[in-house]
Amino acid sequence: MTLGSLANSSSISSTFLLSGIPGLEHMHIWISIPLCFIYLASILGNCTIVFIIKTEPSLHEPMYLFLSMLALTDLGLSLCTLPTVLGIFLIGARNISQDACFAQLFFIHCLSFLESSVLLSMAFDRFVAICRPLHYASILTNTVIGRIGLASLGRSVALIFPLPFMLKRFPYCGSLILSHSYCLHQEVMKLACEDIKDNSIYGMFVIVSTVGIDSLLILFSYALILHTVLSIASKAERLKALNTCVSHICAVLLFYTPMIGLSIIHRFGKQAPHLVQVIMGFVYLLFPPLMNPIIYSVKTKQIRDRVTHVFCC
Repeated sequence: MTLGSLANSSSISSTFLLSGIPGLEHMHIWISIPLCFIYLASILGNCTIVFIIKTEPSLHEPMYLFLSMLALTDLGLSLCTLPTVLGIFLIGARNISQDACFAQLFFIHCLSFLESSVLLSMAFDRFVAICRPLHYASILTNTVIGRIGLASLGRSVALIFPLPFMLKRFPYCGSLILSHSYCLHQEVMKLACEDIKDNSIYGMFVIVSTVGIDSLLILFSYALILHTVLSIASKAERLKALNTCVSHICAVLLFYTPMIGLSIIHRFGKQAPHLVQVIMGFVYLLFPPLMNPIIYSVKTKQIRDRVTHVFCC
């Protein structure tokens, strides 16, 4: 069989192969135990946050409504990756069809950029609460919050919608092995047999127009917040104002740090060890949904009291 026919036979393959942790395949069944715990804790934690905010009228305020959006987004991210991750580590199911892979990466990227938008919305909420407290209720009405949520969802869907179709037009050749336990656009496109310049440019445009702009606006919001806080005469009031931002700052760092790191590794870190990519990928998608409910439950008294009431009664 010639090299040309080998390439052609590879290109008609309709499946990709997902990967676990390289070199630790014999340990996958044991690694699945903490992974199951992480997924269970993430789903239970985010469902609890949504339930508490929905059922407690005193929490129907902008800050908590945005928090419920964050929890729903994190819940969606957990559910997107759960089937393939646990499938690999529990039963060694590595095969995924192209259509299923493209669908998974659509939801992963869409929800990731939606989370970026929600974090920006929460930064705007803190800006208005601290810098414009007298206008807080009139600016962030339920109608405005609903429009912000729909606009955030619309932006994410509109930007990510072309990606599966841009990938579907390619033939794929070679081993068709992906580095992660789930599908990502920046990784799938590298398996294509044709020029991926358009995909690479569009992918960079999406990242800059979402994560790039959102992160800059969050930094700008906190610069204004810090300027306002420093102008407060009372030290106690300054600390009280800053304390309302701690949970959000933690959520921002948890989300953006691994996301930007993973993106840089995929695009520019070709010499980085494969294990680093795998671990960074797990941190990127598993830790924010796990840690956000814990952070907000610990740092926000109203949430903490309701969680204690729910689980102790």
